[in-house]
Amino acid sequence: MKKTDRSLKSMLSFGAAALLAVGAATAQVATTGSDASFPGASAIDSSGSFRSEMQACMSGQTQQDRDTCMKEARNAAAEKNRGRLETYGANEQHATARCDVHTTAEDRAACQARVMGMGSVDGSVAGGGLIREVETVVMPSGQNSITVEPQTEAGPIVLVPSR
Repeated sequence: MKKTDRSLKSMLSFGAAALLAVGAATAQVATTGSDASFPGASAIDSSGSFRSEMQACMSGQTQQDRDTCMKEARNAAAEKNRGRLETYGANEQHATARCDVHTTAEDRAACQARVMGMGSVDGSVAGGGLIREVETVVMPSGQNSITVEPQTEAGPIVLVPSR
C-alpha cells in the first residue's frame, strides 16, 4: 500500500510539473498584434505618433526592451520635427543598392525581386532571420519567347533573358 501511495504522488507531481512547463512555453509563444509572423510588429503604428509609440513601449508590445524602445521613439520624433526622418522611398533605394554588389544581371534582378517583396518569405527576425525566395525562369538560348506555367502559387515569377 505504501508503494502505491508513493508512486501516485510521484505521478501527480510529474503531471503538475509537466502542466506548468507546457503552460509557460505556451505563454512565451503568445503574440500581440495582427501579424503572427512578426510578433509586435504592429504595436508601433506607421503614423509616427510619438504618443502611441511611447505607449507601445511602456506596455511591452514591442520586441525591444523598454529603454531602447523609448530612446528610439524619442530619436524618431526629434528627426521628424527636424524634417530629416527617412521616408519609404529612401529605404527602397537603400535596399536595391545592396543588390549592386552582384556582377551578373540575373543575380542582380533576383536580388532586387527578393528585396522588393516578390516571391515568398519564411521565418522572422525574432526567430533568427528571414528567408526570401523568388522563382526565376531563364529563357533557353535561341528562343525569343516562352510560356511559363508556374508550379507554385507563391508569387510572381521574374523572367530573365538568356545570353
